[in-house]
Amino acid sequence: MASIGQVIDDKYEILKLVGQGGMSKVYLAMDKRLNKQWAVKEIEKRATDRNNEIVIQSAIAEANLIKQLDHPAIVRIVDIIDNGNVIYIIEDYIEGETLGTILENNGAQPQELVIEWAMQICEALEYLHTRKPPIIYRDMKPANVMLKPDGNIKVIDFGIAREYKDQSLADTVSLGTKGYAAPEQFGGKGQTDARTDIYCLGVTLYHLLTGQNPCEPPYEIYPIRHWNPQLSAGLEAIIQKCTQLNPDDRYQSCAELLYALHHYEEYGAAYRAMQKSKLKKFIVTVSAMVICLCVGVFGLLMRTATNNADYTQNILQAEKASTSEEKANYYATAIDIKPLESEAYIGMIEAFKDDAAFSTDEEALLKQKLNTNIANLRNQEDYAELAFEVGKLYWYYYDYGKSNAADNQITRMKSSIQWFEDAAEYGGESSDNYLMSTIYRDIGKFNRDINLNVEEASDKGKYAPYWGNIKNLVSMISSKENESEIIELEVYRLI
Repeated sequence: MASIGQVIDDKYEILKLVGQGGMSKVYLAMDKRLNKQWAVKEIEKRATDRNNEIVIQSAIAEANLIKQLDHPAIVRIVDIIDNGNVIYIIEDYIEGETLGTILENNGAQPQELVIEWAMQICEALEYLHTRKPPIIYRDMKPANVMLKPDGNIKVIDFGIAREYKDQSLADTVSLGTKGYAAPEQFGGKGQTDARTDIYCLGVTLYHLLTGQNPCEPPYEIYPIRHWNPQLSAGLEAIIQKCTQLNPDDRYQSCAELLYALHHYEEYGAAYRAMQKSKLKKFIVTVSAMVICLCVGVFGLLMRTATNNADYTQNILQAEKASTSEEKANYYATAIDIKPLESEAYIGMIEAFKDDAAFSTDEEALLKQKLNTNIANLRNQEDYAELAFEVGKLYWYYYDYGKSNAADNQITRMKSSIQWFEDAAEYGGESSDNYLMSTIYRDIGKFNRDINLNVEEASDKGKYAPYWGNIKNLVSMISSKENESEIIELEVYRLI
């Protein structure tokens, strides 16, 4: 057992005991060389204790897994020391408290706070899921998320995380926290994957928003507004989708879930409209069934002809309009008539570029049209091209009202990331814009994360790939005749 003042490995001076469990203790220590505080987990070896051997093996496996990772929301392990009798694991010392402790002390948390935490957790999980091979966390719950004094979170305890194996049909061992764990973690229903973590995160959000512990009666995930009618209908719809029993019915990636969280208010309106629509459709269907059988075909043909004419007329009016606002309104009407035609969306985007500024009011209009139809748009062959154009609109033109040009530039990049992500994902590697989309995305992610990396003193080696992406982007743009001069100018400014 370590003692106060003891120096481990001629480097880590023990300051105090900060926590202990059945087989391990955690100390606060000072790195005498770097003048930095670390947490030191001590596990004593017991030759005759089988459980102790399992704990040690698990801790070493966890440490080796985490040592490969580098993300601001994931705890770092920097050293593993075996002195013969004791294993010491040196990791980040995190000030703050777990979300589990916050729940115990204060109950349900404010909606806006939970959304902010959820987005940070999503980014951390997406990072894990995009490793090669992917890492599945498998134990997301409030007790495994630390909230730091600055409002940022850290995901801790990777004890049951695993690498995803393409060849495996099921997990070797069933692990997870009952109440939070997805059905596939216990029922022999296949291998856990990214959608497993999405289920666990959905239950975690449910607990944070309602204060209802899923490990206690009634042991069911009710709609969150059952407990608090003031909560967002959009969040309710998002959590219900996360916690579907069938993984195919959940969000398929944390990137998709992150997008939904960024737009939960729009999801609320769509969710309410969907519920009302279901009721109306049922009533209308029952009362008008006979009439529809008689006149359905004729009516369909007439509506189709009318819609085509109205759509074309609005496109023509938009092309003739003298102001960007008029153009955008005509294109918006055209989208309402034919919501899956990319022509009107592209036209609206070009209209927003007329004054070289994409305002927040214009963004609200575009988001409303896109978010209403996004699920169906993603099934269209030209969706990747549309997503690419939306990404460039944010990257080069977005003006959210800040006077600081640098602030606006970073916000442009951050706002474009998801659209370039979609362009790459839905277009595939064979698409014309795949490589450029990935470069834009990676540059945006770098600028989104670099401040945290610098604060964590972990930016070493990060600038090389960033510089490479910048040079590749310049090279690609200069070879494309259809890319505008403003793109070359903007890239030059970034260099």
